[in-house]
Amino acid sequence: MLPDVLKHLQALVSYDTRNPPRDIGTDGIFDYLRSQLSGFNVDVIDHGAGAVSLFAVRGTPRRLFNVHLDTVPSSEAWSADPHALRVTDDRAIGLGACDIKGAAAGLLAAAAVTTGDAAFLFSTDEEANDARCIAGFLGTDHGFAEAIVAEPTMCEAVLAHRGISSVQLRFRGVAGHASGANAMQASALHQAIRWGGKALDHVEAQSHQRFGGLTGLRFNIGRVEGGIKANMIASSADLRFGFRPLPSQSIDSLHEVFGTLIEAGAIERYEETFRGPPLPAGDVAAAEDRRLEARDLADALNLPIGNAVDFWTEASLFSAGGLTSIVYGPGDIAQAHTADEWVALEQLQRYADSVARIMGSNA
Repeated sequence: MLPDVLKHLQALVSYDTRNPPRDIGTDGIFDYLRSQLSGFNVDVIDHGAGAVSLFAVRGTPRRLFNVHLDTVPSSEAWSADPHALRVTDDRAIGLGACDIKGAAAGLLAAAAVTTGDAAFLFSTDEEANDARCIAGFLGTDHGFAEAIVAEPTMCEAVLAHRGISSVQLRFRGVAGHASGANAMQASALHQAIRWGGKALDHVEAQSHQRFGGLTGLRFNIGRVEGGIKANMIASSADLRFGFRPLPSQSIDSLHEVFGTLIEAGAIERYEETFRGPPLPAGDVAAAEDRRLEARDLADALNLPIGNAVDFWTEASLFSAGGLTSIVYGPGDIAQAHTADEWVALEQLQRYADSVARIMGSNA
């Protein structure tokens, strides 16, 4: 099937689905998908702001394959046109080839050589942390019990990964001359730096926490800005940070901690700008039960089981929606979001063969 996979991947890579700007409509790549899904009932939905989904069903499946079609923006570091697929002896190079249009190409090739029940959900909003497509699907009476979400996992079934939360903080200060004795406490930037030190100390104290092979809490302060110049006390400061908890850690409880690491009144605004649950979703007991259910699914489908991963996927949204969910796709996450992004041909072949087997057996 590899020649057919590469034919589809060449076509899919040629469509500009960068996100941002997510300038994506219901034509283009979706016209191509429609033309390749003979025998499927196809429904394309525009969720607004470039978020488009295509739901394709053949027969009466209870298992859903999900793939996002949007990519990160390309950079000047690419050595050739990112939308022109290049194939060497061992790899396919192109924007989105690894993350994760290679899986979409594999599904199309597998669908063409099988006749069993199958269902696909293609979406275009994953790279913006704006899960309109998945939310729209889960809000319907879909009737699915299982979801296989494609991300680069080296064709191993991933049963667990971290959640994610992004936050915007604003600190309040009192403007004045930096020579004043009150500068140490009045500066909003000083408050932000104090908060940051306490936050880092708290994260380091979580290093002993474990779940499914994952250890500790991931945390990053991504941006700090405020003030005008060195001899002026900063009246305000903005800080953006994110954290990635284990499935056994409560996102809400962590927000309570991060929101109270500094004296009352220093924080003017604490706003969570994005949240993605961990995989499996649920409290500690429920998460472990769901992980075991996902393991049973991977075993039933004869898929090798890989380690839990630190990156976030939309499989957690399906898990939170009550579906037994695993992450499974071709390629190495180390190649995702890089210049000259590539996926190994062997991975494309292995993925296409495995999903064709699953579709053909209706396991």
